[in-house]
This record gives sequence, structure tokens and C-alpha cells, in this order.
Amino acid sequence: MESDLSCLGSGQRGLITALRFSGGKRRRLMELGFIPGAMVTALQRAPFGGAVSYEIMGTVIALRSADARRIGIKIIQ
Repeated sequence: MESDLSCLGSGQRGLITALRFSGGKRRRLMELGFIPGAMVTALQRAPFGGAVSYEIMGTVIALRSADARRIGIKIIQ
């Protein structure tokens, strides 16, 4: 099922399919491991719609919900 990173619940995994960013932000996310084909796991959601922590390539990274909505994924069941 195609979706975006913000739709993952805690413990759910997804395969990155798209980055809807350009320029420096896109480059920075790719340096952190957010590249098409990479597996990502949602870990923890901050209260009140804050950042969400994700594990990608053995590293834990927190992203704002607005940024997570711009990363396309395929949810892995």
C-alpha cells in the first residue's frame, strides 16, 4: 500500500519510495539514509503532533510530521 512516512504507527515498517523535497533538504535526508529502497521503522511519536522518531540503517532520527508527510513509502505488513 502506497502512503507517506507520517502514516506509520509505532513498530510499523515501510520501504521508502519517494522523497518530495529538493535542494539542500533532499540532500541532507539522503545523507541520513532516507533513500528510495531503504527500510524505515517508526519508533515513537511525540505528544501533540510533534516529531516522530524513526530507525533507518541502524540510526534513530526524529522528523517533524510535515517532513514525514513528504516521504513516500510502501507499508510492509
